[in-house]
Amino acid sequence: MGTGMRRREFITLVGGVAVLLPPVVRAQQQTLPVIGFLGPLTVESDAYRVEGFRQGLNESGYVEGRNLTVDYRWAEGHYDRFLSLAADLVGRKVALIAAISTPAALAAKAATTTIPIVFETAGDPVKFGLVASLARPGGNVTGVTQLGEEVLPKRVELLHELIPTARVFALLINPASRFANDQAQAALAVAISLGFELHVINVRTVQDFDTAFAKLLELKVEGLVIAGDILFTGHPNELAALTLKHKVPAVYQRREFAAAGGLISYGTNTADTHRLAGIYAGRILKGEKPADLPVQQATKVELYINVATAKALGVTVPIPLIGRADEVIE
Repeated sequence: MGTGMRRREFITLVGGVAVLLPPVVRAQQQTLPVIGFLGPLTVESDAYRVEGFRQGLNESGYVEGRNLTVDYRWAEGHYDRFLSLAADLVGRKVALIAAISTPAALAAKAATTTIPIVFETAGDPVKFGLVASLARPGGNVTGVTQLGEEVLPKRVELLHELIPTARVFALLINPASRFANDQAQAALAVAISLGFELHVINVRTVQDFDTAFAKLLELKVEGLVIAGDILFTGHPNELAALTLKHKVPAVYQRREFAAAGGLISYGTNTADTHRLAGIYAGRILKGEKPADLPVQQATKVELYINVATAKALGVTVPIPLIGRADEVIE
């Protein structure tokens, strides 16, 4: 009889597991942490950002679709969409918000004081009120900064180094950017110190690109600096094609620009800064507090020179500059 009782208990257990297993599995799926990803452009244009961020998550032990869910929201290049997108993620009660770009981070911070926020930005997060300090962020916000404002003057200097006889330069800028005035002032300061004229040309939408390049011809611009902004970062190929079409030596931040025919690219490896943001997101999901994680600063900048474009434009690249390049594209 004892054996029979044990057998009936076993059958009951097996039956219980058979009945209970699906709800348990469903519960596990439902309790996967969900993070919100605020992207500045589109899934296609921001693919390199997503890839870097996922790599960082993976290094922290999180794999999307396995033990983590990511809810992507795209601003499609419109700053004014970030507030509603951030509010939507807060309403969904996500475990964390990854805010890519300063406007996204500011919108996320305005939307919540409790949900952790990890940003990736090219600006100074202290200056724009995202954190109290780099070493001690405080509150629910931390992240990674490229400090891109410091790189823009160097881009101007690089272009002047390549075409030292040029006397008329232009800066392509988005006036809607919080960095616009600072970027313009920094570029103008370099122009004054090096003795050339600099025109600031405002571009508000992608549809303005053709008009802006027509303006360059009208002003007889000999060199173009493209400011860092989400309006431009998603279109390196289009911008490179326009500089080739109008035969304008130009410098921008992403490698893709030089690879697509632009003359020079000089800037931070943004795939790596997004990887660092992904690592921070993973650490916070494991229990660390944003207030205890110092803002990371990307310090390495990379230089890419397209010597085939230089030849086509009649620009002689100095040997020392080629020696400093991380990659020479032929």
